[in-house]
Amino acid sequence: MEKILFEKIEQKIQETISNKDELKELIQSLSTLDNSKSFGMGIIVGRIYNSFYYQSKRLLQREPTKDEFEEFLEYLKTKKDDLENLW
Repeated sequence: MEKILFEKIEQKIQETISNKDELKELIQSLSTLDNSKSFGMGIIVGRIYNSFYYQSKRLLQREPTKDEFEEFLEYLKTKKDDLENLW
């Protein structure tokens, strides 16, 4: 993944972590107790994936390649614990 794209993804992850109170409120207001963890992770991953895709188009002037997507997935796996511990 190109450095500028990687930096934007990391920036979005840090922004997501720092906005955890807002995300908790959103998750609690829209989910049931039995699925709040998976629902919350879906919101968080969706937010980061959207940033990955949007920033690829904006910064690189193209859609992400399969290899870039694979790198994104691998990087996201390294952040899984941090993201799961938001609530």
